[in-house]
Amino acid sequence: MSRIQKHRLIATLLVFNGDVVQTRRFRPTNNVGSAFTAVDFFNTWTVDEIFVLEISKDDAHRVRFEEIVEGLSRRCFVPLTVGGKIRDLDRVRTYTRAGADKIALNTGALERPALIREIAAQFGSQCVVVSIDARRNADMPSGYEAVGDRGRVPSGRDARAWAEEVVSLGAGEILLNEIEHDGDKRGYDLDLVRLISDAVSIPVVAMGGVANWDHLVDGVRQGHAHGVAAGNIFHYTEHSTKKAKEFMAAAGLPVRGTTFYKVAMPRRPAYRPF
Repeated sequence: MSRIQKHRLIATLLVFNGDVVQTRRFRPTNNVGSAFTAVDFFNTWTVDEIFVLEISKDDAHRVRFEEIVEGLSRRCFVPLTVGGKIRDLDRVRTYTRAGADKIALNTGALERPALIREIAAQFGSQCVVVSIDARRNADMPSGYEAVGDRGRVPSGRDARAWAEEVVSLGAGEILLNEIEHDGDKRGYDLDLVRLISDAVSIPVVAMGGVANWDHLVDGVRQGHAHGVAAGNIFHYTEHSTKKAKEFMAAAGLPVRGTTFYKVAMPRRPAYRPF
């Protein structure tokens, strides 16, 4: 008897210069507060996963971000994926030791695709999420080009061909965003989501542009995504992840239930080591 696949609802935190921000077309707009407060909220209503992505212009805030990751991992009751400026195995080790369950790669993979294989070999394919930021480009066979460096540097790679390549290199999942849709409140680029979802054998998570719960349902039904992610909308909508899941369930999508965790957060150890 086959299991019914449950679609994941993922909350995304974008960290710029140490603060959680909203973005529009990959440009930070406004500060929305503390990552720890956000994670406590997401825990409460059992979002399925949390993605934390570092989007600063340079590495000046690296130490602060590592502290944030470590602090979040102690508070987080769901899988935690961490991304941002990962170009070698040392950075992967730093984040996994800090508590990351999975690592998200973008520019580092575009610059050196073998990094995907290296991470998969040492940590397992389930640890490797390749984040593909795409932009429409009529000169590409699929109509989309993969773009690196926070949406600023065209890679010259066709988005669909790149998705197929990262699968062959050992990626376990793809996080997919269309740059012009990011923060634009018109929903996912469903043409792109469907294009990539139908082309690969691994889960694809749609991201970018969610303004209402219908967009989440569309990502699964029309985009064929395995999971749906959002950031901006969750910061300003009361009980948002609970309402989002209930809406998805009411639309007939199989999702995990929403359960209120009556626990103290952050988790504290039962004893203090000497």
